[in-house]
Amino acid sequence: MVKIKRTDSETSAKAAARKNMIKKENKFFKAVKITCILSVAFVLAGCVSFNLYLSSLPPIENLNGFKPNIVTKFHAHDGEIIKTFTAYTYSRVEMKDVPQDFINALIATEDKNFYKHHGYDIYGLARSTVQNLLARKLVQGASTITQQLARILFLSNEKTFDRKLKELVIAARIEKTISKDQILEMYMNNVYLGSGAYGVEGAAEIYFNKRLKQLTLPELALIAGLPQAPSVYSPFNNLDLAIQRRNQVLLRMYKMKFITKEQYEKAKEAKVKLSTMPRYYTTNKAPYFCDLVLAELEKLGFDETDISQGGYKVVTTLDYNAQKAANEAIIKNMNAYGLKGKNQQAAVFSFSPVDGRILAYAGGKDYTQSQYDRVQAIRPAGSAFKPFVYAAAIEKGINPNDLIEDAPVTLGGWSPHNYGNKYRGKIPLHKALMVSSNVCAARLIKEVGIRSVIQIVRVLGITTPLEYDYTIALGSNGTKLYEITRAYGAFANGGYIVEPYAIESVETSRGKVVYRAPQVRKSHQLSYNTAAVMTAMLKNVIKGGTGAAANIGKPAAGKTGTTDDYKDASFIGYTPNVVTGVWVGNDDNTINTKSVQGGTVPALIWRDIMKVATAPYKNADFDYPEVQLLDVKPKAAPKPEEEEVQEQTETPPETQPQENDKEKESKPAKTPADIIKNFKQNQEEKAKQQQEQAPVPPAAQQTPSQQPIQQVQTAPVPIPMAVPESLH
Repeated sequence: MVKIKRTDSETSAKAAARKNMIKKENKFFKAVKITCILSVAFVLAGCVSFNLYLSSLPPIENLNGFKPNIVTKFHAHDGEIIKTFTAYTYSRVEMKDVPQDFINALIATEDKNFYKHHGYDIYGLARSTVQNLLARKLVQGASTITQQLARILFLSNEKTFDRKLKELVIAARIEKTISKDQILEMYMNNVYLGSGAYGVEGAAEIYFNKRLKQLTLPELALIAGLPQAPSVYSPFNNLDLAIQRRNQVLLRMYKMKFITKEQYEKAKEAKVKLSTMPRYYTTNKAPYFCDLVLAELEKLGFDETDISQGGYKVVTTLDYNAQKAANEAIIKNMNAYGLKGKNQQAAVFSFSPVDGRILAYAGGKDYTQSQYDRVQAIRPAGSAFKPFVYAAAIEKGINPNDLIEDAPVTLGGWSPHNYGNKYRGKIPLHKALMVSSNVCAARLIKEVGIRSVIQIVRVLGITTPLEYDYTIALGSNGTKLYEITRAYGAFANGGYIVEPYAIESVETSRGKVVYRAPQVRKSHQLSYNTAAVMTAMLKNVIKGGTGAAANIGKPAAGKTGTTDDYKDASFIGYTPNVVTGVWVGNDDNTINTKSVQGGTVPALIWRDIMKVATAPYKNADFDYPEVQLLDVKPKAAPKPEEEEVQEQTETPPETQPQENDKEKESKPAKTPADIIKNFKQNQEEKAKQQQEQAPVPPAAQQTPSQQPIQQVQTAPVPIPMAVPESLH
């Protein structure tokens, strides 16, 4: 190998180059070091300056009495809040009423240095800042309880650095304004805790149906763990996650020596016993009605975002007491009858025939299971449709005392028959309606004409399709509970119909009225005479006919309805001030094995609601002249099975005469249990009777009478006739 000798000049050149490189590297690292030092200095200076700025901020005036902007709320007519949208409900609880265990749980979970800092935690802020810079986005917060209160009262929940700075500024001002205990109290009253619970007192009621001071340690710990992610940790949404979060809170309390190890071990094993109350009604007390209000608001030009976040006060027409009675009556009476399946449903619609205010509205028995609105569903009305046939007859001048043949009849190949094949011969028209005779309704529509009946139905507001045949007399076509109930309002209001409405007024958060319901429009569609006569006839349905179970001990009129195979059962009735319709049936239109009829569950639900809804009007009677109904022999109150079916009908037993009104009012009303018991006892008796009865005459022998209605000479009813406006 040949060695190359380097000259002194070459060696000195390399040494010089190496020295220059070292100098440059030293200069670079020195520059970086200086930059870092200056940066840290600037950051520290900025922190000090910002801290000094925060310390110099003035307090917030009138914070003690401060209430944040109210979000949109729906109010019942009597002031009850029936729905609050998404953000805030102020419910004050004083510090002295808050258990110490809850205060400790909250501090251990949300802000362990609460009593040491000035509204913001510098160390926590630095830690979260590093994490956020490394992630290049906001992934970790360091909000103190004071900062959270600042956000609740004054800011939004958006995750931006700008909002964080504002939060720090406001938190510092809050700390200079009120004491730590006052901050904690205000926070506990305002924090959202999931499932519609705003404030710790509200959470105690919604989750456990208790007052806050009645809660146990594990229950308090569960609520204290909710602020971080209310919807995620809500026990109604995910009980397992809620228990895990509760146990984390208990562990922190133990580590901070707020509880002993024995308390910790016992509490983390405790079972969670949630409120059994249907949870949706705690935050939305009339959910189907509120959906109707939302739809009405949208028609008025409010969009969904505007509604939920606009801070409006929406005053509705709802009678909260009547609504509560409706919610309870549906569950109570359906359960008593064994109708507990999800498919077995009910609907209620109640309004004022005088001014159109909607008083109660339930589209089903449990909104949490189904949001489908059955008030607007199209279902056959059964015999509840018959009053429109009779109204068409009265409009044409037929007298309620005219005789009609209650005997088999055939109309164009259709041969309706009465329940149990029971026929009464010639009876007054009003009695035919009272006992809900099918063949009489068929004869009557033949007499007045199908077109006349459809015309009456249309002018009263029923819009669903109707077949042009005689079967509509028995309610074979579908109608909406909403529309048929509204149509009954004409009988209660002298022949006038009104358009039901749900919203009285809309106010901004500053009290400016931006909408007020206009004066209700009335349309005269039936003669005063027809309304008076129909009311007199329908009063007898409750007094001695198929609707006896609906008797509320005051003047009222109504009609039952039951369709083939008991698929649909309804009761629609009214007083001078309230009209209410009730439907019960199966969602899938299957046969109801419980044989529910209009005179049973629907009538009982109607009775329970109307006792409450009519209470403000006491015993008000209809302002109609007396209508003489001749040859009326009151019968004993019918048993529940004596209810008409779409192709069948039954009459009250013609045995003992019914007691007079005073005697009847003095006797206790039949309970649901009594009616159900009677129903079951008589099912077997009826089967035996039907087997013993003679067969129905062949269709060929069942020819309609040439003169189905015979005029009876009676004193004319002194009420003027009128032609509906729509027929002018």
